[in-house]
Amino acid sequence: VVARSSDRVGWLRARSRGITATDVAKLSTPRSLRAAVYDKLHGTGFSGNSYTQHGRVREPEIAAWVAATHGIQPSDALFHAERDRRHLATPDGLAVRSDERIELCEIKTTNKPFRSIPRSYLRQIWWQQYVLGAERTLFVWEQHDGFVPLHDEPECRWVDRDDAEIAKLVGLAGDLIELLRQATAVPVSAPAPAPAPAPVPAPVATLY
Repeated sequence: VVARSSDRVGWLRARSRGITATDVAKLSTPRSLRAAVYDKLHGTGFSGNSYTQHGRVREPEIAAWVAATHGIQPSDALFHAERDRRHLATPDGLAVRSDERIELCEIKTTNKPFRSIPRSYLRQIWWQQYVLGAERTLFVWEQHDGFVPLHDEPECRWVDRDDAEIAKLVGLAGDLIELLRQATAVPVSAPAPAPAPAPVPAPVATLY
């Protein structure tokens, strides 16, 4: 565990030093890599809106439902991958089963129905599975209309681990780290030219 979101300053600081599921969710093209580099170096300028605030309010309630129905407990821990400590993830829920299998939970709120899980969310889920070594993730979403939940219970669907997709994401994360390294590298200054030798004074004539 690297940090906990309950310590928001420490959590944000730790996230800024690595590649998170939120970062990876945006990676799909060379252009998205360049945009991710800019966001990591300068920030997105987005601090939240009424939709994200609604999600923060509803998440504990949805997490309690997940714990009661699927035995996955809420988690605020930021984890690093075993193979690279710069690879980070904060799943919304975590369970270690009796056979030592790890299962995760990812919670979303939405004002639109999901016919399928959006690709950016899948990338986020696969990255979390990679970082924690999880076998599958319960994707849980609650649809609302005007910030009022439409159903008595959230909807959910299991997402199995996909090692082929994970390998792609690990490669993209490596590309992102290299671009960040290049963008923050201190240029090596050319050595200063050696000072010109002092002129040799002309010999003084002997006066007789």
